[in-house]
Amino acid sequence: MILKLAALGALGYFGYKAYKKDRIDDNGVAFADGEPKGAFRNAGADATSTRDKMTKQDEALDETYPASDATAKY
Repeated sequence: MILKLAALGALGYFGYKAYKKDRIDDNGVAFADGEPKGAFRNAGADATSTRDKMTKQDEALDETYPASDATAKY
């Protein structure tokens, strides 16, 4: 009985690890293939995973990130 329970637990553990591995994206959903690994991507529609057409305002806002974020050092 305990051997079956241990086997079932191990199967569940490794199944969950495989499930999580498939869901992890190192760069995040906003990154296109070929973008460098890390927290930031290049600016512009070509650097996004969907490659949606950006308006001039969207592209300008995209180019300012993360410089436009507050540093919270007050």
